[in-house]
Amino acid sequence: MTLKALKTRGTRIAAAFAFAAAAASGALSFPAAAHADTMTINIAFKGASQRAVWQQVLDEFRKAHPNVDVKASFVDEEAYKVQLPGWLTTVAPDIVNWHNGERMAYYARRGLFEDLSGDWKKNNWDSTYASTKEASTVDGKQYAAPTVYYSWGLFYRKDLFQKAGIAGEPKTWDQLMDACRKLKAAGITPFAVGGRDAWTLAGWFDYLDLRLNGNAFHQKLMAGEIPYTDPRVKKVYTTWKQLIDDHDFIDNSLSYDLDAAQPFLFQGKAAMMLMGTFITGGFPANVKPQMGYFQFPIIDANVPTAEDGPVESLHIPSRAKNKADAHAFLAFVETPEVGAQLAKGLGSLSANSKSPEPEDPISKIGFQILANTKGGIAQFYDRDMTKEMADEGMKGMQQFISDPTRLDSILAQLEETRKRIYKK
Repeated sequence: MTLKALKTRGTRIAAAFAFAAAAASGALSFPAAAHADTMTINIAFKGASQRAVWQQVLDEFRKAHPNVDVKASFVDEEAYKVQLPGWLTTVAPDIVNWHNGERMAYYARRGLFEDLSGDWKKNNWDSTYASTKEASTVDGKQYAAPTVYYSWGLFYRKDLFQKAGIAGEPKTWDQLMDACRKLKAAGITPFAVGGRDAWTLAGWFDYLDLRLNGNAFHQKLMAGEIPYTDPRVKKVYTTWKQLIDDHDFIDNSLSYDLDAAQPFLFQGKAAMMLMGTFITGGFPANVKPQMGYFQFPIIDANVPTAEDGPVESLHIPSRAKNKADAHAFLAFVETPEVGAQLAKGLGSLSANSKSPEPEDPISKIGFQILANTKGGIAQFYDRDMTKEMADEGMKGMQQFISDPTRLDSILAQLEETRKRIYKK
């Protein structure tokens, strides 16, 4: 190599060292390369339509925030319930969807959900989500961003009612029992229920308790303030037992989860199902025109009518890594437009008070049921109650369905559990 070449090479090496030193010291400035921050979100869903609407919302967020790389994991709802505690206590995603009320409070009290009170103030959620603020609050702080809520009631096949000679939707318990007798005479089972999912049984407990004893009593029971050996609690089960003894439910209901129980309705083998409106997105096209929906009938006219109206919500885990983009995602979703979009796809009602009223006929009925309720709105059995007690309570319901003659021993065991958990 010539002397000139060596000098040139030395100059280049020296220049390279100088550039590196300047860059390290911050003396140089140049445009930063565009990069994408990753935001992870875990979503519980039931059915293709629910997954599809969440995918639409995520795609729209990506367009509005091109520098955010969204990594979404869709998990079946039953598996999600089992896996959520592990996520929150180890490597947490940046966003999770979950349930408001006691279900939310359980994790908030343990420091596993981020305080969102600042988001509520900044985004004026106090106004647009006024009706769901209480369910989003623990010890004066908000930990949830509400998305949708939904009505519970009785779905039914209009054509099967007509076939059995049932003139109209039952308004009272006696009318419902008469409808059951007519359906059985026509060879049709009155109710489909998937008892393998214990929470579907909890819907029956809720409505029988709300109709027999009212929401004030129901909430005291949920709070552990009433013994399970109280005769009013036993009356809920003995009323339920009447339906079991009369063979008003499909056989072997504990063998079916919700997805497996719905075909009884779709195939015309059962006429009714007590469920939330979120299942409407999965109705087959050929069956949907025959599906009707009505309010759970009145049992005692002296008891103010209350309803289940569970609120779904989004949360930022305390261990989330990308909280900045997570807060941006909440602000994006908590708008009237996205609220209405989610409500339509999830078979629910938008929690945003500025969203338009639903167009779907069943959602409209659900909206009117909740809007006109005078006796209060409950979240749902396992959302109004401490998780451990709810789990034991629903296990007791499955034991009751399996063998109703064990009722007294089941209630005695639940009472021992209540004393242990609530120390009352």
